[in-house]
Amino acid sequence: MRKTFLLLLGICCNLWLQAQEATAVYLNNKAPMEERIEDALSRMTLEEKIAMIHAQSKFSSPGVPRLGIPEVWMTDGPHGIRPEVLWDEWDQAGWTNDSCIAFPSLTCLASSWDKNMAYLYGKSIGEEARYRNKTVLLGPGVNIYRSPLNGRNFEYMGEDPYLSSQMVVPYVQGVQENGVAACVKHFALNNQETDRHGVNVVVDDRALYEIYLPAFKAAVQEGHAWAIMGAYGLYKHQQCCHNQYLLQDILRNEWKFDGVVVSDWGGVHQTEQAIYNGLDMEFGSWTDGLTMGKTNAYDAYYLADPYYKMIKSGAVGTKELDTKVRNILRLIFRTEMYTERPFGSFGTKAHADTGRKIAEGGIVLLKNDKETLPIDLTKTKNILVVGENAIKMMTVGGGSSSLKAKYEVSPLEGLKNKVGDVATITYARGYIGDASGDYNGVKSGQDLSDDRTPEELLLEAIKEAKKADMVIFVGGLNKSDHQDSEGADRLTMDLPYGQDKIVTELLKVNKNLVFINISGNAVTMPWADEVPAIVQGWYLGTETGNALAAILTGEVNPSGKLCFTFPKKLADNSAHTIGEFGKEGEVRYTESIFVGYRHHDNADIAPLFAFGHGLSYTSFEYGKVIASNKEMNFDGNITITTTVTNTGDRAGAEVVQMYITDVKSSLVRPEKELKGFEKIFLEPGETKTVKFVITKDALSYFDDAKHAWIAEPGKFKVLIGSSSLEIEGSEKFELIN
Repeated sequence: MRKTFLLLLGICCNLWLQAQEATAVYLNNKAPMEERIEDALSRMTLEEKIAMIHAQSKFSSPGVPRLGIPEVWMTDGPHGIRPEVLWDEWDQAGWTNDSCIAFPSLTCLASSWDKNMAYLYGKSIGEEARYRNKTVLLGPGVNIYRSPLNGRNFEYMGEDPYLSSQMVVPYVQGVQENGVAACVKHFALNNQETDRHGVNVVVDDRALYEIYLPAFKAAVQEGHAWAIMGAYGLYKHQQCCHNQYLLQDILRNEWKFDGVVVSDWGGVHQTEQAIYNGLDMEFGSWTDGLTMGKTNAYDAYYLADPYYKMIKSGAVGTKELDTKVRNILRLIFRTEMYTERPFGSFGTKAHADTGRKIAEGGIVLLKNDKETLPIDLTKTKNILVVGENAIKMMTVGGGSSSLKAKYEVSPLEGLKNKVGDVATITYARGYIGDASGDYNGVKSGQDLSDDRTPEELLLEAIKEAKKADMVIFVGGLNKSDHQDSEGADRLTMDLPYGQDKIVTELLKVNKNLVFINISGNAVTMPWADEVPAIVQGWYLGTETGNALAAILTGEVNPSGKLCFTFPKKLADNSAHTIGEFGKEGEVRYTESIFVGYRHHDNADIAPLFAFGHGLSYTSFEYGKVIASNKEMNFDGNITITTTVTNTGDRAGAEVVQMYITDVKSSLVRPEKELKGFEKIFLEPGETKTVKFVITKDALSYFDDAKHAWIAEPGKFKVLIGSSSLEIEGSEKFELIN
C-alpha cells in the first residue's frame, strides 16, 4: 500500500513539475527573445551547458531533452543539401530519400550579378534544408578570389568585396526565411587550401577591412546571418576558429553579431583560447576532432571534458560558458523552436527550375566572333561534341560540397534534348581526365573508364571534326584533387589532360569551334585568339545540360558577367608576383588591396577577360552619365543616372556597373572600385534609366593608422561601364566639408 501511495505521489509530482515547466517563459514563443534565453539558461545544469557547446555526432549537437530544447543539426552546402552520413563517420547512411537538387556553384550565382537570383537561390536551398529538418546550412562561402589556384574558389563569390557583399545578403535572407540559419564561411582569410590548418596569414589592416571582410560584414549587419563559421588557418598566429581579433574585436564588438560562431570541422586546437576568444560550438572531422576512433570520442573535444574539468577545478569561471549557451539558445529559438517555421520542400521541379534559371543567368559568353553563337540550325546540321566534361557528372566531388543529386543533365544530353531532332550530334571523348565517380561514398554511377591512348582519342576527334559543321569542345577542370576541390590547391593555371593540344589540333581541321570551360576558376587559353566562341560554363548543378543548350541555341540570351578576372598567365596575378600563395607555415599578402582588377589596373596589365566582362546576343547603347550635382556634402549624396538602350533585335539583359575613382588621395588607392551595379532587362528598342545613389561610404577607404573609415574631401570620378575595362561614360564631382 505504501509503495503504491509513493508511486502515485511521484507521478503526481512529476505531472505537477511538467505543468510548471509548461508555463516557463522559454517555452513562450511570444515572449521577448532575451527573456526566453535567460529563463532557459537558468534552468540548465553545468553538464547540460557543456554538452550543448560541442558535437554529439558528425553533424549534430545535443539539446536539453529534460527541458524540451531540441538538438541542432548541421548540413553542408552551399550548392545543395549533403546526403545523410553515419553518426560518427563520413560514409553515407544509405538513405534512399536524400537525393537533392544540385544548384549552380556560387561563382555562377555571383556571375549572374542578379540580387533577385541570389534571394531565390537562398530561399530554394533553405526550403530543401528545412524539409530535411536541418537547423543550420553551412554556407554560403564569401572568401575572396585571391588566386586562380585556390582549389575552393568555386564555392565563393569572386574577387570583388562589393559584389560579394551585395550577393550574400539576399542569399542569407532567403535561407533564413525558412527558419534555417545561414552559416557564412570561412571567417576569415581562407584563401588557399595548402596547409590550411596551419598557415598563418600576414595581411595589413587596410586590405583586411577593404577586401577580405566586407562580405562577412554585410552578411552580419544587412543579412542578419544567424551563424558564422571560423576558418581553418591562423591570423596573428591564432587559429581563426578561436581568434580574439576576428571573433571578439571585430565580429562581436565592432559588428555587434548576436549569432553563433561554429568551428570548421577539426578547426579547434586549444581549450583556453576556445573559451575566451568567441567560439560557441565545436565540431570535428574525426569522431573526436583530434584522432580517429577514440572511445567516448565527443567527450574529448576541447570544449567538452577539458573545459568541464577546468570549471570544476576553479581554473575558469562560467561567464564565458553562459555566453556561448545564450548564443546557441538564440539560434534554437530562431529555428527549431520557432512555431511559425515553414515545412520546406525537397527535390522539387520548382527547385530544379530555379537552379536552371540561375545557371542561365550566370553563364558568361566570353567571346563570340562572327556571331558563331547562337547555333544557326539552318546551316548547322552536323555537330561534334568533344571532351570528357560533356558527359562527366560534376555534382559529385569537390570536397564537402559533393552532392547526391536527384539527377544531373550532362552537356551532351542537354544538347541532344534541344537540337537532336534537327541536327546530328556526334560525340568524341577527346581526353581521359578522371574516370572515377566516388567521393565519400557518393557514387555517380558512371563508368568512364577507357583504355584508349591519348593519340587514339585525338585521332578520333580529328576524324569526326573534319565532317562536322561545328565543333563544341566541353572542357575545363573537374572536381578532382588539385583542380576545383577542397583540401588541395591547383598546381598550375593551365588546362589539364592535354586539352590545349586537342583544341589546337581540332582548329587545324575545323575553325568553327566553340569552347565551353567548365570550371570555378580561370584557366589559361593560349588558343583564345583562334577560337571564335568561348563560353564560361561553371558547375551548373542538376540542370547543367539544359541550361547550356538554352544558351548555345539562343533560347536564352546570355547575360552573365565574370565575377573574377581571367589573367593571361599566372604571373599576371598579384598573389603570385607581389604577394605569396601556396606556402606552408606563413603566407604574406604583400599585394595588400591590389587584388584582381585592382592589380591589373594599377600595373597596367591587360587581362584575358576582364572582371565584369560578358557578351550578349544583342547590343546595348549607353547614354550620357549625369550627376544630380557637382558637389556633395559629407552627410549628403549624389544621384547618378544613365540610360541604356537595347539596339539589337533580341530581348536581353545588361549589367550596368558603376566604379568610383578617387582622383587624388593621401593614401594610394585603386584606379577604380566597384560601388554599384544593376541588372536590367530590355526588349529590342527599349530604353531604361538606371540610377545609383553615392554616399560617403562609397568614397571611403580604411586608414590603418586611425583604424577608421575615412572619406577624404576632394575630387572624384564616377565611371559607368559594362565591365571593369569597358567604360561607357563618366562624370566628375567633389566631396566637400
